[in-house]
Amino acid sequence: MQFLKQDHYDVVGTVEDGAALVRGVMKLAPNVALVDISMPGMNGVDAIALLTAMKCETKIVVLTAHRGSEFVQAAFAAGALGYVVKHRLVTDLPPAIEQALRGERFLSPTLTQPTE
Repeated sequence: MQFLKQDHYDVVGTVEDGAALVRGVMKLAPNVALVDISMPGMNGVDAIALLTAMKCETKIVVLTAHRGSEFVQAAFAAGALGYVVKHRLVTDLPPAIEQALRGERFLSPTLTQPTE
């Protein structure tokens, strides 16, 4: 993700599935974790919900191809602060990360805000 400011962000780890995400976040305690909805084993929404239940302080931003409102609603309900669709990665991910770090929600503008 070279478009992110190199002096502003460090990638501290990558994972292949939801269970590894939970273990990695709990071990490394990053400020922000980028999570896909579709992951082998435990999906992203379930991993986010588990991290939230564990009182994890890492801010979660979903980065996914899923555009359906049911996915957006599930991600926010699980505890995500940002939801970025992959085709808007370059324009939406930097502000999504910044807003998540401030504790604010971000939703790619091409999507509809879920009702709570």
